[in-house]
Amino acid sequence: MTKRIIFDVGHPAQVHNFKHIYWSLKEKGWEGLFSAKDKEVTLDLLNKYDLPYVLIGRTNKGIFSKIFGLLGTTYRFIKVISRFKPDIIICRFSPHACWVGKLFRIPVIGLADSEHTKLLDSITVPFADVKLTAFSYTKNLGKNHIRFDANIEIFYLHPNRFKKSNDIESLLGISKETKYSLVRFVSWGAHHDIGESGLTNNQKIELVKLLSSKFKVFITSEKELPKELRSYQIKISPEQIHDVLANANIYVGEGASMASEAACLGVPSFYINTLTAGSIQEEQRFGLLQHLTSATELLSAIKQTIENHDILVQTKEKRDIFINNKIDVTAFLVWFIENYPQSVRIMKENPDYQYNFR
Repeated sequence: MTKRIIFDVGHPAQVHNFKHIYWSLKEKGWEGLFSAKDKEVTLDLLNKYDLPYVLIGRTNKGIFSKIFGLLGTTYRFIKVISRFKPDIIICRFSPHACWVGKLFRIPVIGLADSEHTKLLDSITVPFADVKLTAFSYTKNLGKNHIRFDANIEIFYLHPNRFKKSNDIESLLGISKETKYSLVRFVSWGAHHDIGESGLTNNQKIELVKLLSSKFKVFITSEKELPKELRSYQIKISPEQIHDVLANANIYVGEGASMASEAACLGVPSFYINTLTAGSIQEEQRFGLLQHLTSATELLSAIKQTIENHDILVQTKEKRDIFINNKIDVTAFLVWFIENYPQSVRIMKENPDYQYNFR
């Protein structure tokens, strides 16, 4: 009998997290469906990769809008569950997925990589059947918390999964010899961003001016850029972003996901944000990423780096060491899902079983 699985995604990075798992399970006879919220380029990616999905909500701004939006999202997710009848739900600890899974007695596998989501964790983690996190994740999520030796970004950037395109000329309209930097600004509208803020427009302009002294600059931004920076906005299809990132000489950004992606690709990465995570700290220990909390620190660190001509080679070497110590987490999770719930027992009794998936 065909088994069914729902992948719940509320952010573009989560499409990347789960796409290879979906494809692998499909080859093994599973039927999969994505339940999606319309945030940034999430739907664009689902369409580009031809992944089956249903729209269950949109991203709301402000705490009260988020609460009311959650009610509608939960109702629509119940309708999806009733129609699709999945055997397993996999998510990044989304409230509607955890709650509805528990209500319908459908196993929920939740993944996390952000320790600062305290409020969200309090209303989701207790309802998940299994909690999967990287070794670097610093919180204890209680019963059935299983750790793997990788991070979230390695799901799709492991060498077994990602082969970069070097065709920069067609991607960006520049020669192969052109050195460039990629910069990312976020909207600061996520639930974990409440009370946080990013670079001011003047600081953004100063940053781009500094980078422009050595590199051609491309910007990806969740919010409208000041008029002085609009000419730098990158114009690519959303699924091409990792090829652009992999070929960059330097990355600077406010978002943790792309900062970690750059680190996993061996691109010198500068993360400017007051929030951190265990995975960010691990990448910093490996020398793949610098975490800064102020514009002054950021500009100073970039100045030092762009004067070091060997930094790119050194980062690539450090990245190889980092990746060679990690598992192919997609292969691991495919095995975990196919063999659930026995896989929970196996991992509890022998956590090193995961190293069969390198």
